[in-house]
Amino acid sequence: MNGNSGENHGVKGTNGVTLENVDDETLNSGAEGFTPSQIFIRNPACVAYTYDDLIMMPGHIGFGLDQIDISSNITKNIRLQAPFVSSPMDTVTEHEMAINMALQGGIGIIHSNMTPEEQAAEVRRVKKYKNGFITDPKCLSPQHTAEDVFREKSKLGFSSFPITEGGKMGGRLLGIISNRDTSFIEDPTATVESFMTPRERLVVAKEGISLTEANEMIKVSKKGKLPVINADGELVALIARTDLQKNRDNPLASKDRVNKQLLVGAAIGTRPADRERAKLLVAAGVDIIVVDSSQGDSIYQLEAIRFLKANFPDVDVIGGNVVTPSQALHLIQAGADGLRVGMGIGSICTTQEICAVGRAQASAVYHVSKFARKYGVPVIADGGIKSTGHITKALALGAGCVMMGSMLAGTDEAPGEYFYQDGVRLKRYRGMGSLEAMEKGSEKRYVWDDSAAATSVKVAQGVSGAVQDKGTLRRYIPYLMQGVRHGLQDAGCRSVTEAQAKLYDDQLRFEIRSPAAQREGNVHGLHSYSKRLY
Repeated sequence: MNGNSGENHGVKGTNGVTLENVDDETLNSGAEGFTPSQIFIRNPACVAYTYDDLIMMPGHIGFGLDQIDISSNITKNIRLQAPFVSSPMDTVTEHEMAINMALQGGIGIIHSNMTPEEQAAEVRRVKKYKNGFITDPKCLSPQHTAEDVFREKSKLGFSSFPITEGGKMGGRLLGIISNRDTSFIEDPTATVESFMTPRERLVVAKEGISLTEANEMIKVSKKGKLPVINADGELVALIARTDLQKNRDNPLASKDRVNKQLLVGAAIGTRPADRERAKLLVAAGVDIIVVDSSQGDSIYQLEAIRFLKANFPDVDVIGGNVVTPSQALHLIQAGADGLRVGMGIGSICTTQEICAVGRAQASAVYHVSKFARKYGVPVIADGGIKSTGHITKALALGAGCVMMGSMLAGTDEAPGEYFYQDGVRLKRYRGMGSLEAMEKGSEKRYVWDDSAAATSVKVAQGVSGAVQDKGTLRRYIPYLMQGVRHGLQDAGCRSVTEAQAKLYDDQLRFEIRSPAAQREGNVHGLHSYSKRLY
């Protein structure tokens, strides 16, 4: 024993040798950091903490990265292999983001800044997705010109396009064009019909073909693209050799247990019209409905949750946003299967500044998670995430998953197009409380009734901006996952579940960082540097 006072509870190492802990006197002195109870509950300074305020104390590493389990629950009934959720924002999550989040083990929540029919169609596209099958390829008509082809090629970044009657998906397949067909075209007015590879020279697959069979056809034919047609010769999908290679293995993909379709969520508001929206989303196959309000503890949201649970009991409902246990209790009593925690802490959110209401996120996540745990209701830490360190802290403070907006808005899969500013490749990103987003319909997230008195004057609670290019989710999400594994390993935790068990047993230790300590913990003392994530 190291010292003369207190018990010494050993830790068994991987080689069977018991490692001694420090004595209780040292443990209780603050030399090993402080317990969550000391920091968040016995809080004499009455201070709320952000992720940056906290630092976790290291633990003993007796296991490898490959032994760490980062899976966690987003709702009572749904567990994700990657605890990441893309935010229901119109510059973050539509079908492409949702598909790729699910393939990587997370989930996407489709935003509601569109008509109910459009949102249901977005959900349907996710549910109908099959790995390797492109169900919405960009099509052209025989009457399009070479100039049109070059423009689409420059905008979309690829050069192969199916040619159909009317230039739409679902039209009769007439041919295909690839880079080989356009390489020597000099006349920009030449019609596609004059240089496309016609239907009779194409290798095509019939509707119902399996991915394995399609892969074999592509290998034998040595073609880059394989159109899939129905009995009437209409295009129903396109299979690309590159996509087969990219999507060959997605062992962590988030799928429902019954029909193995990808999981997807969608957001609705709390107004009466949103009940009809919910019906369309359920008919489209949505797995999770997020009742989306900046302040979730309202009669409007409670009524919405009760309606959803009474009419669609098989669909999980997430309520929020909340930052206190009393708010959480009301939503749990209404039937919420999960809670969204965070108010005014997103990078584009100004709620705390404008409304003087909210809470620092680390404190909000800890207190709400600790309370909701009594009812078996998981928590999503929504907002304030700027790094893998923040994700690790959120999970260690009790969150089941983290919801990200700005972290994902710069990826290839986010809606919108890239643009350059001062030589930097950017994508537009805006808060749903910005005036630009409110004009598209997101006002209902901040104003819950539609009376003239409530809607006559708009009060912005967000801003519009831009975020830097982060590349594709296929590389970015594995980077985030590995970063979280490193964080849990350094903290001596084999899983998110173990980290949270240690949290509530006061075994996980933290310290509060001074502003100088926060500066010291980041890059400093350099004239210049470049920061590459992966």
